[in-house]
Amino acid sequence: MNVFTCAPDLESILSCIYVAWSSGLGHKNIKIESEPIEQLSLFDSYTHVDKDHAMVQSVIDAVNLKISPSFYSDLAYISMAYEKDVPDLMYRLMLLGFAYGPGVINNTCYEVVVRFHEIKKRLSNESCRFKEVSRFHEVRHSLYVAHIEPKSRIVITLGPAFSDRMPSENWMVIDDVHREAVIHPKNSPFYLRTLTEDEFNELLMTEKENDEYTDLWKIFFDSIAIKERENLKLQRSLFPLWTRKHAVEFT
Repeated sequence: MNVFTCAPDLESILSCIYVAWSSGLGHKNIKIESEPIEQLSLFDSYTHVDKDHAMVQSVIDAVNLKISPSFYSDLAYISMAYEKDVPDLMYRLMLLGFAYGPGVINNTCYEVVVRFHEIKKRLSNESCRFKEVSRFHEVRHSLYVAHIEPKSRIVITLGPAFSDRMPSENWMVIDDVHREAVIHPKNSPFYLRTLTEDEFNELLMTEKENDEYTDLWKIFFDSIAIKERENLKLQRSLFPLWTRKHAVEFT
């Protein structure tokens, strides 16, 4: 098996798909994996692929023109998922799309399509969960900062929800795992930024700055609690432990 490897971001995956497709090795003899590779196989050959903007644009144009823009949107969406099989899944979906058109994305007789819908649903649930549990701290003259630690790179999907809630505020949501941030200047569109090492380390300190809203929220949380009706099992199903690290009511 010829394994092509790349970083787990959309541009790198699309570049890897371009190189794999152009290799002429045969689709059945190709596999695409995101790095880091957990365990190398003695019987596979590995080729690392770096992102290339020309390759990326070529793949985007091909999918948009020969399949459909909505098909590309679906590919871009699942590229945010943490599952290791996502790059290869995108490759297989493109093969089906070019062969049968955009409607194949709903044809669940194909295993890759079923897998696609599983990942898409899980991504949507993860995004919705962090829209509910993200907690903002006020720092440095009306700048609101929230830290999250999602499994997938879903921070960009939080932008529309919070820009609708806080259109006239300066805020940012920081993904501490993937070191990305959605930044919203006051009364302006939000944008995604990959943080440098210095920026990330500086922003980590924002959680140590208490503000009056954080204190009020903790008091409110404690005040409405009814000890006799405490149900930890239900609480953990609605608010899983892995999402609580930056929830101020639990710190």
